[in-house]
Amino acid sequence: MSQSRTLFIGMDVHKETIAVAYVAQDHGAEVTYFGTIGTRQSDLDTLIRTMQSKAQHLIFIYEAGPCGSWLYRSLQQKDYDCWVVAPSLIPKKAGERVKTDRRDAVQLARLARSGDLTSVYVPTVEDEALRDLTRAREDTISDLKDATFRLKAFLLRQDIRSAGRANWGPAHLRWLSEVVCPTPAQHIVFQAYVRAVNEHTERLGRLAQELREHVKAWRVHPVVDALQALRGVPCTVAITMVAAIGDLTRFDNPSELMQFLGLVPSAYSSGERRQQGGMTKTGHTHARRVLVEGAWAYRYPAKVSRHWQLRLENQPKSIQDIRWKAHVRLCKRSQRLVAKGKHAHVVPVAMARELVGFVWAMAQEVPVTRYSPMDHLRDHSLVRNPLSRFANGHAKRRSPGVVEPSAA
Repeated sequence: MSQSRTLFIGMDVHKETIAVAYVAQDHGAEVTYFGTIGTRQSDLDTLIRTMQSKAQHLIFIYEAGPCGSWLYRSLQQKDYDCWVVAPSLIPKKAGERVKTDRRDAVQLARLARSGDLTSVYVPTVEDEALRDLTRAREDTISDLKDATFRLKAFLLRQDIRSAGRANWGPAHLRWLSEVVCPTPAQHIVFQAYVRAVNEHTERLGRLAQELREHVKAWRVHPVVDALQALRGVPCTVAITMVAAIGDLTRFDNPSELMQFLGLVPSAYSSGERRQQGGMTKTGHTHARRVLVEGAWAYRYPAKVSRHWQLRLENQPKSIQDIRWKAHVRLCKRSQRLVAKGKHAHVVPVAMARELVGFVWAMAQEVPVTRYSPMDHLRDHSLVRNPLSRFANGHAKRRSPGVVEPSAA
């Protein structure tokens, strides 16, 4: 029996098991369900040896999910092609109501051969580590908000009110230390809520300090440093955005980056009628949120204060020019939209969308340390038709550090 040149292997990955199906690239070949294997490295090696006897070139496909990218990296280190596909972009029939691991694996293999899957960008280990650190900080902020809400709600139930502003400043903390509840049991509850607020505050400070320390050794630290020249983009916002997006230079133009972040308006067109709606809200929620929050800063007039002058001293002239152009344009546009009567929440979203264009322009001007030879295989972007990378069944290898554009 002659070997097929390319074999597409669909995998439905879970914590303990992996359902496997495969199909040859040959026209008319049927999808074969291989079975279920374990998630140990020895199980994966056995699967690879079995599939190597069926085809010269293997392509593994699985959905992005909670199991992370260990399988992708393990296969890439062995020099096998692996696509991590976006679950939300997998074509599905409206009438299908049955979902099983076997069906999912078979569907992945079939759709990979037809070119109907969209692979996602997989960050390097270093990039993912910084992303985890930024998300741990955001989780701590959420926990701190919940803790302060519980404390304020408890004080409100007891009709204990502060004479000053409840801004959690030194004066407010001193007032909390003097509060006495009506009963000992309630005072225990009060002390527990105060202690929770203090613990989350301290943890937030520790994570923020660790974030600033680790970013100094990050390969994209020059990009993070340059982005801080923009108004509304402090250190934490720049790190969160770059950690979520990855290599900004993999996008050919700013429009692709805007689409990737879900900041473009949705649209409905039928005949001569065309209607635009709200944001598409695709891509990374964390990066989109910090950009919209930072865009609120452009509601004030454009100016360069002493603080900004000190920050810009070490930046090259190209970065300073882009920063000033963004400053003037976004401030004026924000004022015009407000004058037209646009909703107060719509204006920052429009500013964030334009801010992304200047972020992309800055990233093109900053030299970034390229990946090592072991890392270049990890650079996968959103490619609508992954089969376009293959000609006559052979993969077209990209040079190290070159990343294809993303099309959201």
